[in-house]
Amino acid sequence: MSEKNRFLSGEEINPEPINTDISVIELVDKHFNAYNGARLQEICKLLANKILKEGVTVGMSLSGALTPAGLGRSCIIPMIEAGFIDWIASTGANLYHDAHHALGLMLHKGSPFVDDVELKKNKVVRIYDILMDYDVLLSTDKFLTKIFNEDEFQREMGTAELHYLIGKYLREREKLCNMPPSSILSTAYEYEVPVYTPSPADSSIGLAIAEEYLDKVKLKLNVWDDINETAAIVLDIKRNNGKSAAVIIGGGAPKNFILQTEPQIQQFLGLEEQGHDYFVQITDARADTGGLSGATPSEAVSWGKIDSDMLPNAVVSYIDFSVALPIITSYVMSKAEKRKHKRLYNKRSDFVKRLQSEFLEKRRRKEV
Repeated sequence: MSEKNRFLSGEEINPEPINTDISVIELVDKHFNAYNGARLQEICKLLANKILKEGVTVGMSLSGALTPAGLGRSCIIPMIEAGFIDWIASTGANLYHDAHHALGLMLHKGSPFVDDVELKKNKVVRIYDILMDYDVLLSTDKFLTKIFNEDEFQREMGTAELHYLIGKYLREREKLCNMPPSSILSTAYEYEVPVYTPSPADSSIGLAIAEEYLDKVKLKLNVWDDINETAAIVLDIKRNNGKSAAVIIGGGAPKNFILQTEPQIQQFLGLEEQGHDYFVQITDARADTGGLSGATPSEAVSWGKIDSDMLPNAVVSYIDFSVALPIITSYVMSKAEKRKHKRLYNKRSDFVKRLQSEFLEKRRRKEV
């Protein structure tokens, strides 16, 4: 093949006109032909054809105001139920606002151009074009402060255990109201999906803990457990000849937290590992401002976060997640087979024991 023909060997861009009964699969496969649409097509196909297979463990990060827009109920919950998400790193804010749904508290469509002074006078809170009664926040806060006084919260724990317990109480509340799982945490509780928050103080969940900590609540969060647990999850995958996928929705601390499992294994613990096998990212950040520091595929390779041999399985689409995530969810729910739930939550201690054993053996040999 000549150089010219090699460059022109790609499929012709000559789609048929879009008709009235087109499916999401057909729309993505046939009409997302260039720019970030093409990258979104690559992500959909990578997920359906490679990542969402039995031998791959999927960690997903969630940031931005994702759950107030309803994307927890419409996208994340169905994917957890289908066995497509095995562990999660999220901002605390996403988990807090998602709890509104489990408590039967309503958020409403609005306008980003309303008068915020008038909203304040009427006790209405705005997240861009999402509006809610201020009492939605107060009711959620009341629920959290009440459960944080329960006996099982009066000890030290990591954020996975904190969220598992919150999910348990949310699920009990849903059952009392004859509701299906309506929040990420209650669904994660049902399927034993561990949920981590890298910055637990940076949300109203953290504020509720701090409030009760001034009185009698003895809950303390051990974020060091979170670091070792997530690294142990990834190491166990690799040691059992499985593959690890990092699916990143947005940026922020969860983005780095889900990727830093590999530097923890390689750089700090000194254990042999090559990096995540699959990397998918939906973001509107830019690399040239530092907003994607260490998180573009090539940069992530330099940190050891991604296996350099797996770069063809790393795709970034620079697009708003409120557009991309419903398309991705519809595509994979239609095209990928449901998977057996890995139920990693109750396996965490075993994973950490393996991680610790390898690390201590490595250190012992080094000292001899």
